Amino acid sequence: MKLLVIEDEKELSDSMCTYLNSEQFTCETAYDYHSAIDKALINEYVCIILDITLPNGSGLDILSELKAAGKSDGVLIVSAKNSLDDRVRGLNTGADDYLTKPFHLAELGARVAAIVRRKSFEGKTRISVGHLTLDLSERVLKSGDEPVALTKKEYELLLYFLSNKNRVVTKEAIVEHLWGDDIDMADSYDFIYSHIKNLRKKLMQSGCPDYIKAVYGMGYKFSTDL
Repeated sequence: MKLLVIEDEKELSDSMCTYLNSEQFTCETAYDYHSAIDKALINEYVCIILDITLPNGSGLDILSELKAAGKSDGVLIVSAKNSLDDRVRGLNTGADDYLTKPFHLAELGARVAAIVRRKSFEGKTRISVGHLTLDLSERVLKSGDEPVALTKKEYELLLYFLSNKNRVVTKEAIVEHLWGDDIDMADSYDFIYSHIKNLRKKLMQSGCPDYIKAVYGMGYKFSTDL
């Protein structure tokens, strides 16, 4: 699932992205106000990690712009400022959480995961997929007590489908959400077909019906209402 890390300290940004990538997220980055506002307003993210102090502008102004535009992306403010005024303004403007620098990367990951659960899964840590269970804390799909082996991208794809259950998602949206800046969507979607085929096969081998349906000319729909 795709995150936007808005942080002008490149070394810190790289550290956050490396850690969050290991936690099954895909990170895009922005290092200044203008590139950040462009990405944040155009794209959809499960969570935006937002530094307050940026070159050419304030992260709090970006937050205000997002809310004025009706964007519903989760927002975690990170800042070296430990000012009560900044914290209150950020939360009142619509941020979901606030983390003060310096912080441990494990805490950052936990805060982001909590925002994703609240935004996409009503705070649940376990999601039922037929008779299977997706454990968001362990990041594993289980049939009873037995794990179902998924690759990182298959897990991310299943999580994305579940967060959009019963809605049609386009191939473009899947690519954008799972790969972000790291892939050129213009060439071929063969890799998407392969990931979906493999995920569908593993779910069905575990005893699930075929929940993933192709919607002709539009994309795919994950529905357990069969």
